[in-house]
This record gives sequence, C-alpha cells and structure tokens, in this order.
Amino acid sequence: MRQLHGCALTKSAPGADASDTMAAEDLHIGAAGSSARHQAERLRLDREQRTREQGPVARAGTSFFPPPDTRRRRLQERNWATGTEGEEGLAACLSRRCPEVPMLHDRAAPLSRANIDHIAIAPSGVYVIDCRRYRGKIEVTTPLFGPQKLKVNGRNRTSLIRGLERQVAHVQAALSGLGAEIPVHGCLCFVAPAGDFGIVGLPIFRTPKIDGYPLYHAGRLARRLNRSGPIDGEDARALQQELARRLPPAVRSRAAA
Repeated sequence: MRQLHGCALTKSAPGADASDTMAAEDLHIGAAGSSARHQAERLRLDREQRTREQGPVARAGTSFFPPPDTRRRRLQERNWATGTEGEEGLAACLSRRCPEVPMLHDRAAPLSRANIDHIAIAPSGVYVIDCRRYRGKIEVTTPLFGPQKLKVNGRNRTSLIRGLERQVAHVQAALSGLGAEIPVHGCLCFVAPAGDFGIVGLPIFRTPKIDGYPLYHAGRLARRLNRSGPIDGEDARALQQELARRLPPAVRSRAAA
C-alpha cells in the first residue's frame, strides 16, 4: 500500500483543530466512551433539575416511591454509564494486547446522531468495532424461513447489525479517494457486564457470524487485530490521521450541531 505514502495526510483539513493533529502522535486518538458519558451526564443533570423543581414533600415521596417515569430515567442513565465503562474497558484492553495497532475512539457518523465506538487500523484492514455490554447468552439463530437473527438473553437484537452496517458504510466513504483498496471489516465486540468477572455469553470454541459480521469478545478481537497483513505501520498511521480528520470526535461534533 505504498501509494498512501504519497498522499498529503499530515496537513490539517478545514474544521480540524490543533488538538486532533497533536493527538495523532499517539496510537489512540479520542476518548473511548465519550458519547455514552455525555448522555449519562445529560440525563443526570436533567434528573437533578427535575428534583430541585419539586417541593420538599414531593422530593421525599419520589426518593422512597419513585414513579415509573423516574425509574425509567434512572435506568437510562445507568445504561449509558454502563456503556461508558464497557467502551473504556475495551479500549484499555486493546491498547494492552494490540500495542502496535493505531485506533480511533468515539467518532461522529456523518449526517447522523449516531457514533462509531472504535476504529482500528490493523495490518489486515480497518476494523469498525461496535462495543456492547449485555448480560446473558449471545447466539445467532437460523429459522426455517426468514433471515438469521441475533439474540441476547432470548431477545431479538438483530437491529445491532443494521446499525453496524451503517457504521461500516460511513468508514468506507471516509476512506474513499485515497487511491488504494483498503479492506473495511465490521464486528460486534461484547464485553462482560459489571460483576461478571470477564464472562461473556458467546460460544467458547467458535466465533459466530451474522450476515458476515463476526461476534467477538475482547480476546478474540485482539488476536484478529494482531494478524499480519499488507498494511504496514507507516500506512496505518497515515490512515489513522486521515480518518481522524474526516470523522471528527462525536461529542464535539454533536455540541457544534
């Protein structure tokens, strides 16, 4: 992939600030879990504001007997905080186990409110990684009629694959025009729920796939990222810098909107 070396990949693009350019000196760009943390904080502040607007009697009653809406909001806040911990933990794990693989974290998906959790530029290609933290058995079922389904603890979660497809398409579009065929792979990576001591509900001896997208735990994903391939270290850093400019941080992008 030597043709990448001729690209002007170190010049700042319009809209890129100095912090992004300086951060490209590191193998990891961006803060993992920033979007989830932002959502959890927004929900917490909204909850506290609602509490302050109540009278003392109502506040006391809500603390002991929270109404359904309050319970729902607390659950949403807790879920976003849990997602933050999962993304941070995965980023830390991959940093340890894939020390030569450049990565980007929490990037904005163009023309969307969604974000891309992690992007790894490995020797074998660019990996779009959607991090998920669920409790329960994770399986791919194939009904007699109809498409495959992704189920987690018995619930249909196939919509996660449709979201991953969109993320892969965003990264493929961001890589267009670089003068090289760069393979882009999408995957879901499941991390252990809080208190489960690293236990993930995936099969032990195989990697399930749905619509061609593999379902990994962190260890299997790390082994995949460390495989050899045509992208050398210099090309990987160049791709990392270009993707950092074309896909800005999700939280900053959302605040600007």
